[in-house]
Amino acid sequence: MPPHQQQLEDEDRLSALPDDILLSILGRVSLRAAASTCVLSTRWTHLPWLLPELSIDVKEFLSGPCRDPAEENDMEQAMASLEKATRSFLAKPRKGSSISRLRLQLYLINTFLCDIGSLIGDAANSGLLKDFDLAILDETDPLDRSEEEMIQRAQEMDGFFTAYPTVLCSLTRLCLHNVCFGKLDINHILSDCCKQLKHLSLFHSDTGDRTPCKIDAPNSELSVLQITTCRFERLELVCLPKLERLEWDTWVSVYAPLSLGFVPSLGELKLSYGRAAYHRGFKLSEVLDGATSIHTLTLDFQGENLWMPLEIKELYPAFKKIRKLSVSGIFVYFDIEWTIAFLEAAPSVEILVIGVWYHPCESCDDDGEGPRSTFPKRRNPQWEIDFRSSKNLLLKELQFIGFAMLDHQFTFIRALLERAPNLQTIVLKGNEQCDECDALDTPPVSLFPNEKEQEMVVKRITDGLFSPQIIFDE
Repeated sequence: MPPHQQQLEDEDRLSALPDDILLSILGRVSLRAAASTCVLSTRWTHLPWLLPELSIDVKEFLSGPCRDPAEENDMEQAMASLEKATRSFLAKPRKGSSISRLRLQLYLINTFLCDIGSLIGDAANSGLLKDFDLAILDETDPLDRSEEEMIQRAQEMDGFFTAYPTVLCSLTRLCLHNVCFGKLDINHILSDCCKQLKHLSLFHSDTGDRTPCKIDAPNSELSVLQITTCRFERLELVCLPKLERLEWDTWVSVYAPLSLGFVPSLGELKLSYGRAAYHRGFKLSEVLDGATSIHTLTLDFQGENLWMPLEIKELYPAFKKIRKLSVSGIFVYFDIEWTIAFLEAAPSVEILVIGVWYHPCESCDDDGEGPRSTFPKRRNPQWEIDFRSSKNLLLKELQFIGFAMLDHQFTFIRALLERAPNLQTIVLKGNEQCDECDALDTPPVSLFPNEKEQEMVVKRITDGLFSPQIIFDE
């Protein structure tokens, strides 16, 4: 059979599939790629406009090659294309179908927001749009944004929402960059404006002059809150009854950055920070005071000094229900046996994740020649710990990320086996991927055991006394 005839038959087989299968295929590619399929044949013409979920990202419309970050002219052209795409998918009538979810990522350029707001508002009013995710991006480096500019962005965003209130009725997820809430009350947004909002992400934002951010929204539906590199002096969650997950990454406070009030549903908490020399540290028990429903806790030190003293008895009220505990970002040459002490405070832990930090790129400056001086000197903590009562009968799995066959790592694993008789599985993983490390001209020698070394690792861990399943995952 000639190649061209075989190709036609293959295409016919694909076109013969029912709509639901073809829509499932289109849902796995970008919206631009999905829209381009309508030119393949008349069979595909109507399909992109039946997709139940749409994701329209302004960055997909940036003409290449363009600078990173994009310049103002490139952003305006991308927004013009995004406005046309949005109109194409929202203004065209659908036969018996609705949009179950729209993800829209755009730039805050007023020239195009009026048309976009009108389209989304009409779609929400007509019942076409059920669920709306909005991300307002910013290409400007946060350090180059003045406080006045961040306030202006907040005012423009508020003006957009005020002009199109029906947009807020369907808004369930909101992501903001470089916004100052000094004059824009975040509680007003959560309680009065975005009444259906369930997921809020804030990047490089603040409340003005490093003041505390207080959230008191008893009627809010918010279940997920992500705070990343925001300049709040302190985050005070006075009342968020439906909050289930909180991620707080990089704070500026020299004291405890977080205060938890009435958060009865909070089950997942992640605290991540890597500039420990710039604040005085804090007791974790003080931050977690009143949080008694946490089942998943992640502490990430990002390879720097540990920003908390080790305390056990004070942590028990907050730790007693934890099922998964992750202690990540521990500098690779730091002692890690102290983490076993958490087993006493968290007797219900079933999965323990230990992640060590090893990044060869840190040994080079931006020119790849000398050592970096970004971070202060690391200090290995010296804690005297009594492990006699640190038993855990429920621990079933250890995940060790960044395993490097160092003596103190073997000592830790053996000590854990002695204190967790039901430990069944040990997963040893390689170092987490890092683009900067991969970009080095001379790739670093891997410290993860190769196939020949893995047998030795198993023998050294078990030594004929223990029999856990050991899985190597590079």
